[in-house]
Amino acid sequence: MSVRKHVLLSSSVAVLLGGCVATTGAAAPPTPLVPASLQRDPAPASPAPVAQGGVVIGPQLHIQPAREVEPATTRVDVANHLALREPTSAGYINAAQIYPFSDSALYRLYAAPGQVTDIALEPGETLSAISAGDTVRWAVGDTASGAGPTRQVHVMVKPFAAGLTTNLVILTDKRAYHLQLASTERTAMAALSWSYPQEALIAARAATEQGPSSIDAGLQLDELKFRYAIGGDNPPWKPVHVFDDGKKVYIQFPEQIDRGEAPPLFVVGSDGQSELVNYRMRGNFYVVDRLFSRAELRLGRDPQQVVRITRSEDKPHKGGLSGLFGG
Repeated sequence: MSVRKHVLLSSSVAVLLGGCVATTGAAAPPTPLVPASLQRDPAPASPAPVAQGGVVIGPQLHIQPAREVEPATTRVDVANHLALREPTSAGYINAAQIYPFSDSALYRLYAAPGQVTDIALEPGETLSAISAGDTVRWAVGDTASGAGPTRQVHVMVKPFAAGLTTNLVILTDKRAYHLQLASTERTAMAALSWSYPQEALIAARAATEQGPSSIDAGLQLDELKFRYAIGGDNPPWKPVHVFDDGKKVYIQFPEQIDRGEAPPLFVVGSDGQSELVNYRMRGNFYVVDRLFSRAELRLGRDPQQVVRITRSEDKPHKGGLSGLFGG
């Protein structure tokens, strides 16, 4: 055999043996290991996005602000209706309607031709301006009663016909009053005024901060209920605030109460009979050791000055001070 044939035969045998290895599934030689430090990632993954303040990640949606469906005039009418305060039976002291004052509220006043309605402001309040929407068919004027710290401004209103409506704005050195006026054939409010529960709360807080002995050692601010209307005559000693804590009634007088004779307190029962009750004086406060629905302060004779105190609601405000302010 020649050398050339021997080389060809050896090559053929090598090819056949290689094919046999692949056919029989023999293990391939291991791949050489490459150190991790020498490995390369041909396509590195992008880092995860990190949220930052004020940055929106992902698709941004352009949201249009909601559009009001009803006309603007309808929204105004609804707001005025919700802000309107109508007369209530519990709010009457004799012939005067007493509204609890609230900023930006509207107060209804019913009047009639030939009759004058008296709008009484807080004693000591100074009138700044009066403005009525209709000054042709409504007569509006002002006057005052009392003198000094008890001076009280009165705004007089009278319509010239029935079926009229307008508004009235009264500005003072303390607040702004907004009224809605309506005239009827015969029904007219003789008088209306306001109570000021928020100012009563501030005065009570200031009094208690002076020390427990200034009013009563057991007085709890969180239990105070301002639910009393003050009416009747307007003597210099007329109380400025009345409230209770569920057990006792506290009557606050002006500071000058200690300069004159103090009026005795009578509680009026359900049968209309009056009786003296136990109370004590703490500074310019009467502390009454029981609750009552009606009471009278009387002083002098012929004529006798009478101030009436009436609880305007049977159910107390829940939550103490927070209930009063909505907190």
